[in-house]
Amino acid sequence: MNRTRKMVAALALAGVCAGIAQAGGNAIVVDGSTTVGPIAKAFAGYYMKLHPDVTITVSESGSGNGAKSLINAACDVATMSRPMKASEKKSAQDAGVLPIENTVALDGIAMIVHPQNPAKNLTIEQIAKIYTGEIRNWKELGGPDQAIVIISRDTNSGTYETFETKVLEGKKITPKAEYANSNGAIRQRVMSTPAAIGYVGIAFIEGVKALTVNDVPVSIETVLNGKYPIARPLFMYTNGRPQQGTPLYDFINLGNTAEGKKIVTETGFVALK
Repeated sequence: MNRTRKMVAALALAGVCAGIAQAGGNAIVVDGSTTVGPIAKAFAGYYMKLHPDVTITVSESGSGNGAKSLINAACDVATMSRPMKASEKKSAQDAGVLPIENTVALDGIAMIVHPQNPAKNLTIEQIAKIYTGEIRNWKELGGPDQAIVIISRDTNSGTYETFETKVLEGKKITPKAEYANSNGAIRQRVMSTPAAIGYVGIAFIEGVKALTVNDVPVSIETVLNGKYPIARPLFMYTNGRPQQGTPLYDFINLGNTAEGKKIVTETGFVALK
C-alpha cells in the first residue's frame, strides 16, 4: 500500500513538473531596448492572436538592462539596439549563458529639432560639436540667437552608445546636456522646446523635424543603401538557439517572415531584406 502511494505521489509530482515546463514554454518574457520595444510589442500582439495559449510580456528597461536580464535568467529575450559588449558576453559566459544574436530590423537614428527651427542639415562634425559643448548657440549654425538645449538618451541606452560611437567617436557629452530615458521622452521634450535638439530612432520622428545629416535624409531607402551615416541593426538576443518549431523560435524569427517585415514597416522601422 505504501509502495502504491509512493508511485501515485511520484506520478502526481511528474505531472506538476510537466505542467510547469509546458507553462514555461508557452510564456515568453522580453526585456530591453525602448527602441526595439514597439517591434517586440507588435510581434507579441500578432503572435498571441494566432496562438492564444502563448503569453508574451514586453518590458522596456534599456538595452543594457536587457542584457543583464538575459544573463540573470530574468527574461527569455533581450531586445537591444546595439550589439552585446564583450564584457556582457564574458558575464554571460561566467553565468553559463550563451547569447545568440538575432537581427530583427534596421534603424536610422534621426537628429530632431522643433518644427519651427529653421535648421535643415547638420554634418556629423557639427552634431559632435553641439553635443560636446563647442557649439552652444543656433546662431553659430545660421539660426536664431538661442542657446541650444541638448537632449541625449541615458547612458544605459543602446541608442546612446550607437550615437557615442558613430557621432562622438568616444568624446564626452557636455555636462549641460539633459538625459531622457526613452525615445518618446526625447521627442516630447523637443516638441515642447523650440531651441532643443535630440536624437531618436526613425520610428519616433512624428511631430518633430528630422534634419538631414551630411545632406542625407533619414529614410528606409537611405538606411537600406547605407548612405545615412547614423544607422544600425536592431537585435533580439536569446540564451542559446531556440529549438525550431517552439514559440520562442517563431517569435524571434518573425522579422524574417513576410508578415513580420510588414509589422516592422508599419511600426516605422526598416524591414530586413
